[in-house]
Amino acid sequence: MFNIVLVHPQIPQNTGSIGRMCVNTDCALHIVKPTVFDLSEKAVRRAGLDYWHLLDLHVWESLEEFLEAKKDREARFFYATTKTKKLYFDAKFQRGDYLFFGGESTGLPMDLMERNFENAITIPMGKRGRSLNLATSAGIVLYEAIRQNYPIFSNQG
Repeated sequence: MFNIVLVHPQIPQNTGSIGRMCVNTDCALHIVKPTVFDLSEKAVRRAGLDYWHLLDLHVWESLEEFLEAKKDREARFFYATTKTKKLYFDAKFQRGDYLFFGGESTGLPMDLMERNFENAITIPMGKRGRSLNLATSAGIVLYEAIRQNYPIFSNQG
């Protein structure tokens, strides 16, 4: 299992889509407040379809609360950002890793990423684009992590 961490997400439909993806990949979703929407909003539930009640959901009041809860564990954090040149497929993911994604218009806080900037990763894009949709980005990185660890996730063997 992997952990998706959304730091201050802003669009409920993206959060709902990511939640649905987490259910289908046996991953936990961590949402770090503040958010600009209520997690019970119809848009979150609609995007998450009938999966939301199955989600391994952890809601944190602040980034500090999340980091304090994880400080004694040997958790590996990866930060999706446009502020690095290290490509996501060059990272070596392991089961249990935390994959961080920032709010749609803000990205991740630099002071968070500076804790371990060698684990900052990016998705290659053309010259005309600034960023990808949050749910799309989370799916790209999560499925690379699953690809690298696929025998663990296979339910066909």
